[in-house]
Amino acid sequence: MLITGFPAGMFQTNCYLVCDEETREAIVIDPGQDAAPQVRAALAEHDMKPVAVFLTHGHLDHTWNAQELADEYSIPVYIHPDDRGMLADPGEGLGKALAAMIGVLTFREPEKVIEFVDGEEIEVAGIRWKIDHAPGHTRGSVLLTTELVDDGPDETAARPVCFSGDVLFQGSIGRTDLPGGDHQQLLDSIGERILPMPDETVVLPGHGPQTTVGAERATNPFLTGTLDIKKGRNGL
Repeated sequence: MLITGFPAGMFQTNCYLVCDEETREAIVIDPGQDAAPQVRAALAEHDMKPVAVFLTHGHLDHTWNAQELADEYSIPVYIHPDDRGMLADPGEGLGKALAAMIGVLTFREPEKVIEFVDGEEIEVAGIRWKIDHAPGHTRGSVLLTTELVDDGPDETAARPVCFSGDVLFQGSIGRTDLPGGDHQQLLDSIGERILPMPDETVVLPGHGPQTTVGAERATNPFLTGTLDIKKGRNGL
């Protein structure tokens, strides 16, 4: 499995492409503002065929180019039903101050939308995914977890990889002061959904560098109660 990514747009949102190296089928995760040209370039560079767009949540900095890419390649967009309304009305999740940045721009749902179901396991692009609903940053935030086979003599060894969106970052957590945010609910989601994962689980967040569950359990001050976590520090 190949995983590549890049930060895009004014919020430097991490967009990822996950590809089965045999079939060359790929999933695009969180194509935010200005992500489309870089997605097209990465698809061409690695000879990948997109088959789906996965959205970790509905905030505009993660969804901006989802409809454009999905309709261009005739592929579905996956999103949790609690955040689906933001595809056509992103202002719903931004609040008045941030919604003003949209101005006269209009958005619509992609031609095909599939709703994630909490706890489901799905196979897309030849890759097995576990979907966990993790509300708190938004009502419909999800964790997307799969396994990456490690390089080395033991080709059966697999390392869990979790795309955490804006639930958990390196040294921080998502903000909870926007519509649909809930501070305690976010902490509960992290405690119930992420912290039980193995220490070696790679966390690929919606903003900033990658980390591991073990590192965040041991060092993230937002999880030890030592700092005010009302707003967090990354993205929308």
